[in-house]
Amino acid sequence: MFTELLVTSRYPDFAEEVLLAQGAVSVTMTDAAELVFEQRTVEDKDWINAWLQYAKPMRFGAADAPGLWICPSGHRIDEAAATVVQLDPGLAFGTGTHPSTALCLQWLALHDVADKRVLDYGCGSGILAIAALKRGALQADAVDIDPQALIATQGNAELNRVDSRLRCASVAQFTEQAVDEAVDIVLANILARPLMQLAPMLAQRVRGGGNIVLAGVLQTQADEVRSAYAPWFDFDDDGQQEDWARISGTRRVKVR
Repeated sequence: MFTELLVTSRYPDFAEEVLLAQGAVSVTMTDAAELVFEQRTVEDKDWINAWLQYAKPMRFGAADAPGLWICPSGHRIDEAAATVVQLDPGLAFGTGTHPSTALCLQWLALHDVADKRVLDYGCGSGILAIAALKRGALQADAVDIDPQALIATQGNAELNRVDSRLRCASVAQFTEQAVDEAVDIVLANILARPLMQLAPMLAQRVRGGGNIVLAGVLQTQADEVRSAYAPWFDFDDDGQQEDWARISGTRRVKVR
C-alpha cells in the first residue's frame, strides 16, 4: 500500500516544488496558502510496466542531422547514425516527456559534447548524463538527493553500456569532493529556488569556457535565476517549451 498525497492549487506548476519543500525546498506563503491537501490509499502495482504501456520513443535534435532518441524498452530505432538512449526510469524523475527534460535533451542533441566532462546535478533517472555519454562525453558525474534516483541511474547506465564512464554520488558525497574538479558542462534540471541557492557552487564546478544548462524553471522565473548566475556566465538565448525555460551560458574566465 502507498499513501498518495493529492495537491490542488491555483499554481499547479509549483506542485513539485511544494512537495519537495518537505525538508528540501522552502515555499513562499503565496503558493502554500492556495493549497488543499487530501490523502487516500492507493493499491501497489508494477508502476514501471504501467508507464511502459504508454511510453513511446522521442527524438531530439535538428531534422537534417542524426537524432538523439530516448527509447523505452520494447522499441527499436532504425534511423541511421542516431544516438539511442534505452531508458526505463524506475522510480526516478526523467523520461524526456517533461518540457524541462526535453529542453535539456535538445541542448545536448545540438551541441558537441565529445570528450567533455559532464556533471548532471539532480540526475533523476540519469537521462541527461547517459545521453551525454552516448554522444561521446568522456566522463559524467550523476548526483541526486534521492537514493532511488542513483539506483535508477546506475541501472540505466549499465543498460546503455556507459557505466564505466559514469560516477554516481549522493549530494552529501558530492559535497565532500574537492571543489577544484571543474568540468566542461554542468546540467542541472531541478527547480528555480534550489538553482538560485546553488549558483556559487555550480558556477565553481564549470571550467572557464565551459557551459552550464539550467532547467526546471518557469518562464516567469527565468530572469531571477539568470541573475543568480550572471557574475560568472554569458548567456545564450533561452530555450522555451510550454511554460518552461532553459537557461544556458558560457563560463567567463574572469569573474565580474
